[in-house]
This record gives sequence, C-alpha cells and structure tokens, in this order.
Amino acid sequence: MTTQANETPRPHPGFFLALEGPDGGGKSTQAARAADWLRSLDFDVVACRDPGGTALGERLRAVILADESVHPTMRAEMLLYMASRAQLVDQVVRPALAAGRIVVSDRFLLSNIVYQGVAGGLDAAEVARVGAAATGGLLPDLTLILDVAPEVARERTGPARDRIERRPAEYQAKVRAGFLNPAGLYDAPVVTIDAGAGPDAVFGRIQREVERVLGLGSRP
Repeated sequence: MTTQANETPRPHPGFFLALEGPDGGGKSTQAARAADWLRSLDFDVVACRDPGGTALGERLRAVILADESVHPTMRAEMLLYMASRAQLVDQVVRPALAAGRIVVSDRFLLSNIVYQGVAGGLDAAEVARVGAAATGGLLPDLTLILDVAPEVARERTGPARDRIERRPAEYQAKVRAGFLNPAGLYDAPVVTIDAGAGPDAVFGRIQREVERVLGLGSRP
C-alpha cells in the first residue's frame, strides 16, 4: 500500500471520499460498504456514482457506456464525463460538503485523467485542467485506488459489460499503470490498496485509511 502524502486541511466542513481504480477492483461494492459503515458510526452520508448521481448524469452515463447508436471520440467522451460531473458537484457534492456531510463517490476526476488521458491518448494535464473547470477546483479529501491485476479483474467481471471494458488489453494495461502513478496529474491525497485480496481484507484497509484521515481512533 502506498500513500501520496500531500494532505491539507479540508476547505469545507464535510469529508469527500472517492474510490477509484481499474474495473474489477470492487469499487462499487466497497463504496456502498464504506457508506453503510460510516452511517453506522452516526455520520450523515451521501453516496453517489460518477458518471451519474443526478437525472442528467444518469442520462449521460447511459450515452457514454451503453448507447451503441453513438460513437463519441475520446475528447467528446471526456467532455461528456465532465458534464455529468459538473452537475453532480453542483447539485449533490458541494451542498452535502457545505452541510458537513460525508460524500462517498464511486469514481471521480482521476478516472478521466487515466481513462481518456493516460490510456486514451489525450493530454492528461489538459484533462486535469478541464476537470478543474468542471468541478470548480473541487477534489476528494481522500482518494482510495483499488488496484487489481488484469487476470484477477477478468475473472471477477467476466465478459465486458460496457464500451470501456471492451477496449483491448493494451488499453486496460495503460489504465492500470495510470492509476498506479497519478503523481503530478492529480493534486489530492491518494492511497493505493491491493484489491486482489479478499473483500473483507480490502474493506479493513479502507476502514483504516478513513479512520486515519478522520481521526476516528480518538472517538469514544
């Protein structure tokens, strides 16, 4: 497990947690589990997914991932993700953080930097700049990257389920490499977790990282 140690005081009273990584790492399952765990500790939690999380975002998600009648270029695909994220941030994430709530998101901006930038051939720094415009500069307070080897991911996911998963192995290898080396492209605290372990072991590591950042060890 590696840590990018650039944590700074949060610019809002809430806490923003994002789970990232290649497909097959268990992000959706672990994000839901983290939200339930935090609620059991009496935190007010908002769970969302990116793309998605709003009426507009869910429609854009369907276009990006499932609509075989459209064929967006890599740049258009990136901008569709950004439009969904802009709506999510304005409608859901910022209001929740301003109210002191915890937001747990299944993916956020780092996915675009990696999928359309590092792996997709767009300038990753440019993608990051577009992302900053789309989110008004908002980044997660903690990003957990659930890393998984390609062969393990294939065993878990089975046949490709959407247009991104159907891209070739060379593309998926670049995706994993991008997540393993986000330094310089993503100015937010990052921790990489080996998601090849069992789900309970992975969740235990997620709990420890969240407890560390939130200072939960001092809770009665």
